[in-house]
Amino acid sequence: MRTPRRTFLIHSIGATALAITGRYAWAAPSQLQESDPAAQALGYKANANQVDRTKYPHFSDNQRCANCQFYQGKPADANALCALFGAKQVSGAGWCKAYQARA
Repeated sequence: MRTPRRTFLIHSIGATALAITGRYAWAAPSQLQESDPAAQALGYKANANQVDRTKYPHFSDNQRCANCQFYQGKPADANALCALFGAKQVSGAGWCKAYQARA
């Protein structure tokens, strides 16, 4: 039994579309930039050593994204998703004013 040309084309187009959209679905999350409006609202810094201590007096030297309860990676991970920033990764060495120590 031969496959009609029309059916073949429809299946080919569908498979191509699936391959293209699947490629983006599996793409790695983007890195949060300090210029992002959500990052600015929470005072996010990719390097906690750059936190303005006069603006954020409650900041302490041991506070890092890697040991925050919102950090979704392991403490040793250089970057991981943050529950506060959706599908964007934060630096493990970073900090924001929403910091909460892991239990």
